[in-house]
Amino acid sequence: MIAVGTPMPAFALPDPSGRVLDSVSFAGSRGVLVAFLCNHCPFVKHVAAELAAIGMLCDTKRLGMVAINSNDVERYPDDAPPLMARMATESGWTFPYLFDETQAVARAFDAACTPDFFLFGADGALAYRGQLDDSRPGNGIPVTGKDLRAAIEAVAAGKPASEDQRPSVGCNIKWKTGGAGAAG
Repeated sequence: MIAVGTPMPAFALPDPSGRVLDSVSFAGSRGVLVAFLCNHCPFVKHVAAELAAIGMLCDTKRLGMVAINSNDVERYPDDAPPLMARMATESGWTFPYLFDETQAVARAFDAACTPDFFLFGADGALAYRGQLDDSRPGNGIPVTGKDLRAAIEAVAAGKPASEDQRPSVGCNIKWKTGGAGAAG
């Protein structure tokens, strides 16, 4: 995992319509949340409604939010950009959902799975990298977003996020053949 305090990697990626957005265009005055997601992952589907609520929370706290899909769409066509737009609409996501075709952005963030969350403060430094909450598909624990919500509240107030940061759990990023990481 990249260390707390690491500056946010700069990037420019297209949304499903082809419009390119850069990392500066969505940064809020108090920071930015970057979420690595995809369409087909059962873990992402499990938390999709909470992600919409997290997006609204970020808006009220003057934090930017962006989601990035870095999966290999040749091997996982359900993650292709046209279906990304549909998933965002159906899930009520109001934040940009961008496509990382080369997977360079996922590598720069050291993203491992979907969902995977990176919260940067107003200074551009990583304040939180971890799970949304303890809920998983089938474990019976309600989706509350408690871990990520607590980090957002702290960062928005100009305070450090808790040092108790548990790694995200989900589907591995689907790396292109010969790419970094494990496919699964």
